[in-house]
Amino acid sequence: MKRNLLDNLPFGMPQEIFTTLVRATGLRIEQIVSHGHASPADFWYDQSENEWIMLVKGAARLMFEDEIVELVPGDSLTIPAHRRHRVDWTTPDEPTVWLAVFY
Repeated sequence: MKRNLLDNLPFGMPQEIFTTLVRATGLRIEQIVSHGHASPADFWYDQSENEWIMLVKGAARLMFEDEIVELVPGDSLTIPAHRRHRVDWTTPDEPTVWLAVFY
């Protein structure tokens, strides 16, 4: 089934939207839509899976304990399991669309 990750994007939603696109043994692919969202100041993701992300649309900033990474469309990044991180900022004037592969 054909799907375009940029079709029918929500606008101004109160929380990020996580949609599982594919799930298989040891693999999950998600579309994440943010719109001016950020992680709470005292929250860190500490995942047991590796995560590869690609920013499809918008802009974002990820914070790690030792660095800040700014992302624009087409940028990708691998986050090893248990590397603590948080979403520091996503653009407030348009949806930010992520493709996330967990493995």
